[in-house]
Amino acid sequence: MRAVVLALTVALVVPEFAPDKTYVYNYEALLLGGLPQEGLARAGIKLNSKVHLSAINENTFLMKLMDPLIHEYAGIWPKDPFVPATKLTSALAAQLQIPIKFEYANGVVGKVFAPAGVSPTVLNLHRGILNILQLNLKKTQNIYELQEDGAQGVCRTHYVISEDPKANHITVTKSKDLSHCQERIMKDVGLAYTERCAECTERIKSLIETATYNYIMKPASAGVLIAEATVQEVHQFSPFNEIHGAAQMEAKQTLAFVEIEKTPVVPINADYLARGSLQYEFATEILQTPIHLMKISDAPAQIIEVLKHLVENNVDMVHEDAPLKFVQLIQLLRFSTMENIEAIWAQFKDKPAYRRWLLDALPSVGTPVIVKFIKEKFLAGELTLPEFIQALVVALQMVTADLDTIQLTASLAMHEKIAKIPALREVVMLGYGSMIAKHCVAVPTCSAELLGPIHEIAAEATSKNNIPEITLALKVLGNAGHPASLKPIMKLLPGLRTAATSLPLSVQVDAILAMRNIAKKEPKLVQPVALQLVLDRALHPEVRMVACIVLFEAKPSVALVSSLAGALKTETNMHVVSFAYSHIKSLTRITAPDMAAVAGAANVAIKLMSRKLDRLSFRFSRALQWDFYHTPLMVGAAGSAYMINDAATILPRAVVAKTRAYLAGAAADVLEIGLRTEGIQEALLKSPAADESVDRITKIKRTLRALTNWKDLPNNQPLASAYIKLLGQEVAFVKIDKTIIEEAIPLATGPKPRQLLKAALKALQEGIALQYAKPLLAAEVRRILPTAVGVPMELSLYTAAVAAARVNVQATITPPLPEEIETMTLEQLKKTDVQLQAEARPSIALQTFAVMGVNTALIQAAVMARGKIRTITPGKVTARADILKGNYKVEALPVEVPEHIAAMSFETLAVVRNIEEPTAERTVPLVPELAVQNSQTPADYLSSENPDEVPVRAPAPFDKTLCLAVPYIEIKGCVELHSHNAAFIRNAPLFYIIGQHSARATVARAEGPAVERLELEVQVGPRAAERLLKQISLIDEETPEGKAFLLKLREILETEDKNRPVSSESSSSRSSSSSSSSSSMSSSRVTKVRTRNIMFSLDQTLMFITLFCLQYLAPHGASKKVSSGSSASSFQRIQKQAKFLGNAVPPVFAVIARAVRVDHKLLGYQLAAYFDKPTARVQLVVTSIAENDNQKICMDGALLSKHKVTAKLAWGPECQQYAVTAKAEAGVLGEFPAARLELEWERLPITVTTYAKKLSKHIPMAAFQAGFRLERVMNSEKEIELTAALPNQRSLNVIARIPEMTLSRMAIPLPFAIPINQDGSLSIQIDEDILSWIQKHIKEE
Repeated sequence: MRAVVLALTVALVVPEFAPDKTYVYNYEALLLGGLPQEGLARAGIKLNSKVHLSAINENTFLMKLMDPLIHEYAGIWPKDPFVPATKLTSALAAQLQIPIKFEYANGVVGKVFAPAGVSPTVLNLHRGILNILQLNLKKTQNIYELQEDGAQGVCRTHYVISEDPKANHITVTKSKDLSHCQERIMKDVGLAYTERCAECTERIKSLIETATYNYIMKPASAGVLIAEATVQEVHQFSPFNEIHGAAQMEAKQTLAFVEIEKTPVVPINADYLARGSLQYEFATEILQTPIHLMKISDAPAQIIEVLKHLVENNVDMVHEDAPLKFVQLIQLLRFSTMENIEAIWAQFKDKPAYRRWLLDALPSVGTPVIVKFIKEKFLAGELTLPEFIQALVVALQMVTADLDTIQLTASLAMHEKIAKIPALREVVMLGYGSMIAKHCVAVPTCSAELLGPIHEIAAEATSKNNIPEITLALKVLGNAGHPASLKPIMKLLPGLRTAATSLPLSVQVDAILAMRNIAKKEPKLVQPVALQLVLDRALHPEVRMVACIVLFEAKPSVALVSSLAGALKTETNMHVVSFAYSHIKSLTRITAPDMAAVAGAANVAIKLMSRKLDRLSFRFSRALQWDFYHTPLMVGAAGSAYMINDAATILPRAVVAKTRAYLAGAAADVLEIGLRTEGIQEALLKSPAADESVDRITKIKRTLRALTNWKDLPNNQPLASAYIKLLGQEVAFVKIDKTIIEEAIPLATGPKPRQLLKAALKALQEGIALQYAKPLLAAEVRRILPTAVGVPMELSLYTAAVAAARVNVQATITPPLPEEIETMTLEQLKKTDVQLQAEARPSIALQTFAVMGVNTALIQAAVMARGKIRTITPGKVTARADILKGNYKVEALPVEVPEHIAAMSFETLAVVRNIEEPTAERTVPLVPELAVQNSQTPADYLSSENPDEVPVRAPAPFDKTLCLAVPYIEIKGCVELHSHNAAFIRNAPLFYIIGQHSARATVARAEGPAVERLELEVQVGPRAAERLLKQISLIDEETPEGKAFLLKLREILETEDKNRPVSSESSSSRSSSSSSSSSSMSSSRVTKVRTRNIMFSLDQTLMFITLFCLQYLAPHGASKKVSSGSSASSFQRIQKQAKFLGNAVPPVFAVIARAVRVDHKLLGYQLAAYFDKPTARVQLVVTSIAENDNQKICMDGALLSKHKVTAKLAWGPECQQYAVTAKAEAGVLGEFPAARLELEWERLPITVTTYAKKLSKHIPMAAFQAGFRLERVMNSEKEIELTAALPNQRSLNVIARIPEMTLSRMAIPLPFAIPINQDGSLSIQIDEDILSWIQKHIKEE
């Protein structure tokens, strides 16, 4: 026998099944999903059966399953047992036991035959068994590799054949790498616009698939017999790097020989039809969502039932499960026929609520039936234009892009009714291009004939010089991104074709941009074309810069980038140089793996270019790239911005911004927005504004005049254009020309706006009650893969949301408005008292599902992550505007609040359900609470080879409730937190995520008197003092009462200083007097740094208020030289004249914010603003209106001269505890115009000083990175000074003095010119109304 075995090893023959014999095998198939660690939940199925095989003739065989039994599993692995799915087995027993035919020759399975009564799902189970029999054995090699056909496609397979002399058998090991296949059987949904980032998955992968087959083959009288075959297949997936943990689907098969019987397998009396080959055949799982399993017996009735549930339960507020019901509605519509949808539409089209839900659900169905339905209903006049555009845009993005759907879209685009509405035709045409792009992703060998109609449109439009049609055709070709379109596009590129130079600049730019999607597929075709355009100096600079964008998106080699860098050395156009240099430099910092080669090339090229180009200001064209990529988690984001300027005008020619995202080995251009001022630029170039000899202010004046003369522009020339792209596909664009402006002006100034205003006001007075709900299927991303068992596994992500709101608005206008509103005068409007009452109850529910597992129409077994968010934010307000009295009031009234205003939950589950018992699903948390995760004893652990497997008990869930009571208004908000994860198993991101997490927010009344309402009142004018609820006064330090108060306050502050905690650093520094001195000085300096950040915005606000109030005053005379001492003394002198302006002048306006309680206790704050015109002083005082509360905030500012302004912020009891003074001056420092800002303080809160100390540690590094020079000097301890000087209008010198250091940087380039004269005065007067200034200067010259 040993001799026979050795002979078989050398010349192995394939397995054979002798005629007139039936080979009986035991078969078991197992498919489980979950995390590989034991003690966690898993979900799966198991199939047990006997398999009978017998030959009909030499190459045709019959296979029959006997006594099949299906089990399902959802439990803690491996503790819980499988549960027999008795009802499902009974329902499928008849199908499962129907014999099938198959061709089998030389170990290779050929065609498969089965009666029509065998469903694709059951036939795929048979394919799982036949897949075991697939053996490509070579007679001359024991170890070899080949691409082998199987149930999952044609994949790389490695064979190892060895002998076991002792057991007298041959062992065959076959391993498959399912990640490397010539032809992979799978279906993707929602991934057509994503790009595979091959570089992201070179070292680490998010999805790993492999299968191992082991055969024991024994010699038999007829040849070789498969004694036993075992299969183990693993699909491992993680959204992060797999080293941080991954979920997996594990398939196991066992086929063990039992005996040989004489009774042959007999086929049933039916026609055996050819049902394909060994490769998996997709059934209805494409239409079946994995998040629920529905038995569809009467689709129309079930649709109506779900539709009624959605309409009736989302009126006042959104139902918690509304998103899930919306997904159910979409699934039912996917199984419906055209006749069913027609009937439902006819029943509900006249009911607004039902109609809206249907029109929101139908586009998301994504079947060709829906596109046909939408088309027919629009042509029949049953859909309005907005309804049709919304439905069509979504439907074209969701529908499966097959040839029939593409032809349907083409016929829709060419329909005469669509052609009459240009905007609608553009939407359809852009969708047509996107459809072709999706089809070519699914079918890489897609025919170029699909774009034939667009090529013909482009050729005809070019011959007729039809610019809008050429533009549309180019955008469609850009969306399609087919390499066959490159030749038609090149005919419209300048420099490559002489005819293209006569086309408008906008067409040339669109032609270049149309190559971007082609560059993603065939970069080698686009790179030389783009480089030639960039280097052609005869072309317009904008064309060259746009070509530069396309060149770098095509990922050029280091040779091409170096060639570009070398050519730029002699380039004369500084805009092109600046754009290309900034683009190359920004690429040197890119970290995304797919751009690594380009980043390397850019680092080489940047060394060939002059560093002087770094000093070019932002008035030259720029390209900016930014990205972040975290390799361990395989996530990242990138952004790019392009600004193309023109030397002759102040407006940029074009601005483009784009965002890109990376996740789990895929990349996508999420959003792109572009704006071009094409016609405006050309008009400006023809105007005197283009004169380079004039200064910038004159350019601005001439530009404004040119823009007002838009009527002189030609009708066919667009003034500006904009476009928007989603996921790399242009979905909309608009061109603004003279015709559009002429049509828009009558709409804005004609009778229609007045009619709409009149109707709106009438409706408000009668009362408006709205109830609205809007659903959205935000994401549906799926990948369906066959397993060795013959059952499909699915990776999917679903996100659905529903927003609902109820709004009631009622207005009361006294006296009533006249019938003809347009006759109403301003004086009548001033005498109008308007009261408005509004109540709203908006709510949102969102649900997200991430699923990995089995998804068929018969059974589902999966691990699922489910997230839910629900918010309800009711509100009721009243508002009143008494224009005559200058009184404006808003009140927030109590409303009924739900138990939880916001609830969020996230949980991971193992779920199993079958169609025969859809309501008896079994759900188990993926991470059981308080479960022993490892049953090893300590001795077992010490002897374990894997030290990571620590025996540990799952910790108790984290539960905490955080509450905060809002003082005065007696409202308490609480957040309840719950969390339980699997981080006790492994310290990795995935294990922190899985488990159960929830957070719920509640708002309720706190203990104390109830609040009737919250009020915010503004009183403007002379009556402001009357509205103040508490008299405002400030203590004068010169009076006896003031001195006594200050003395008492000083004692309190000294006590506070003594009780302050001393830091360890300060304690240790007391060992020597020098260290102590240094420490105290450092502490005070750190305090000042933080103060600048805290107080600058408040002081700046006060300065702007001062400037606003003084815009019509004549400036006070003062020296233009910087003198902080004189500023301080002047301000102090003004303050001494009147400590509190309220004693001399009435408030300009008052603001009162308060809570009205049932006990009538005054609670809240009031603000009074005072303005003293003679001294150019503004004072704001904020006080508490509560009794015995003397806390105040005082802001005091004065415009000391045209060049100086000073402000002081003080707060605490009587505004005496803390104070910060800010001084801003403008003038001449040396020879240059300069401005200086100073911050001074005496005392600051301990919180400010603590954080300032922490912040000061980072200043040196931040200064170094920003290019500042740092010098350690002993500056004033309680002062920060910032001085900025302008050597010229486009550069800036900055010196910042802070305690302990001085920072400086010279010649900082500015993005625009600063209109300041050499004497320090502004070219634009700040004390003039800007509109008057514009009108006056436009009329000059």
